[in-house]
Amino acid sequence: MSWVPLTIVCIYIVLLYIITWMTRRLSRGGMIAYLLAGRNLPYWVIAPLLTGLAIGGASTIGVAERAYTVGLSAGWYNAAWAAGALLVGLVAARRYRKLEITTLPELFERHYSVSGRVVGVFGQLTLQLVITSLQYVAGGAILASLLPDVFSFQAGMLVTAVVFVGITLIGGFWAAGLTNIINVTFIYAGVLLGAFMAVDKVGGLSKITASLPAGHPGFDLGAIGWGLVIAWFVVMCTTVFSVQSIAQISFAAKDSRAARKGFILASLIILPVGFISAIIGVAAAIMHPGIIATEALPRTVMSLSPWVAGIILAGLWAADVSTASALLIGSATLVVGDIIKRFIAPNLNEQQEKVISRIAVLVLSLFTYLLAVSVSGILKTLLIGLTLTTAYTLITLMTIFAPRLCRRSHATWTLLTAMAALVCWLVFPQLPAFFNSLGLPHPIYFCWIVSLLTFGAVLILDNRKIEVSV
Repeated sequence: MSWVPLTIVCIYIVLLYIITWMTRRLSRGGMIAYLLAGRNLPYWVIAPLLTGLAIGGASTIGVAERAYTVGLSAGWYNAAWAAGALLVGLVAARRYRKLEITTLPELFERHYSVSGRVVGVFGQLTLQLVITSLQYVAGGAILASLLPDVFSFQAGMLVTAVVFVGITLIGGFWAAGLTNIINVTFIYAGVLLGAFMAVDKVGGLSKITASLPAGHPGFDLGAIGWGLVIAWFVVMCTTVFSVQSIAQISFAAKDSRAARKGFILASLIILPVGFISAIIGVAAAIMHPGIIATEALPRTVMSLSPWVAGIILAGLWAADVSTASALLIGSATLVVGDIIKRFIAPNLNEQQEKVISRIAVLVLSLFTYLLAVSVSGILKTLLIGLTLTTAYTLITLMTIFAPRLCRRSHATWTLLTAMAALVCWLVFPQLPAFFNSLGLPHPIYFCWIVSLLTFGAVLILDNRKIEVSV
């Protein structure tokens, strides 16, 4: 019966391309029209765009996998994402939109130095390209796990690439935003249906606790450890302020009010998904005891009816595609805005900008695909990359809210020392061991300490104030 879920996935892909083709005219123009939707996104597009970026494979399959052993507490991962989105909506989204910039490194050059922009774009590109590579891997794993008779892992990766790269190439940021309305709909339909059917199959919520294997924490929200939960919140509340693909959504808003409303609405949409996915993992612990945790969600889905499995499959794959499109747009904006237009060809006309933007999308997609099929340890690299956002967040927020405390060399040195701190964390095992002994197991804490100390030292040693114009 694999043709049933395959048919549903094909219908989903056709819907995405119909929407993309219908919206391609909205991206007519240069770089701003193509990569920032002409700075005209309404809040009802911003919300699903950010939601789709937030809810990827880690938020669905990853949460269900962890919930197989730690229970409902795995859902805090998405709650941390929601808290970050809400914080940006309340504190920074309106200010970001008023800056009238295209990238965060552009902000660094405007107020600090060219070197600040160069270091900034290097770090941002590294982070975004690695995360994009993960989406190929996740997409391939989803299709191969749930449709093993149709897709190998490599074939699943290729199909995933063709879908989200095609959408991005044809329609730009408008297409990424409008297709995410479909993506988020499929995501919710998939996880809700999956949770409902899985719980029904084990006899209902009232019987789950009694049926769980001995020692399983079930619905204990603290089972995963409050230290790790707090670390998730620190990481996500840091990341959302300073990753280009997230900040770019507010840069592309119709106005500051739309930016604020979109981020706040997205936080409400993001919040429940992790806990719903965790319920599937908890039910899997009853239905399939003793399996490898990574098989929790695929085994559960494939034990349901083909029609239900097809909808869930489309929802899980939609989570991956929605994340990848926004990331690819963000990376292309960094290349075109911070490298090509700044240092190579500053006088491009609108048509040339759009051609260069599409070439950047295509080249980056090929590079990230090759990275995905050849590099191991991407998840570990992702953890390190997200930790790097401490320096970006500190510089960005201080520039906007406390510019009188900022000095010309702050951007360069804070970013460089944060990168050095990450290298030290990897090279010297005594460092993570020491922080583990303090109950601070995540490198985000070390990088925040280094970033703050660097900022303070530069404030004392450099008397060149930045221009207060934000």
